[in-house]
Amino acid sequence: MNKSASFIAACAAAVLMAGAADAACFADYKAKQDNPLRLHYGVIQLDEAACNNTRAAAGEVKRRIARGGWTLLNVMSIFDEGGLDERKGSAGEYFLRF
Repeated sequence: MNKSASFIAACAAAVLMAGAADAACFADYKAKQDNPLRLHYGVIQLDEAACNNTRAAAGEVKRRIARGGWTLLNVMSIFDEGGLDERKGSAGEYFLRF
């Protein structure tokens, strides 16, 4: 392979790897507040490190929703962009809020 072909192959590989690293992931969760009791279902975008680890995802969701006074009940699932549309209506004002 000549130098220009090697360079093009290296650039193509870099672009493909960058695209995979930028793939977004999300979690849907249930949360509550006390006094008075309030519940909500939400969808949140996760940091890349939490995408393949349910425990890390729960920690991230818990930390971020706590800023709004919410307590995490459970992370229901972790999914990619393909699952956003079907959850948007159910999450309402808590769709990508935190």
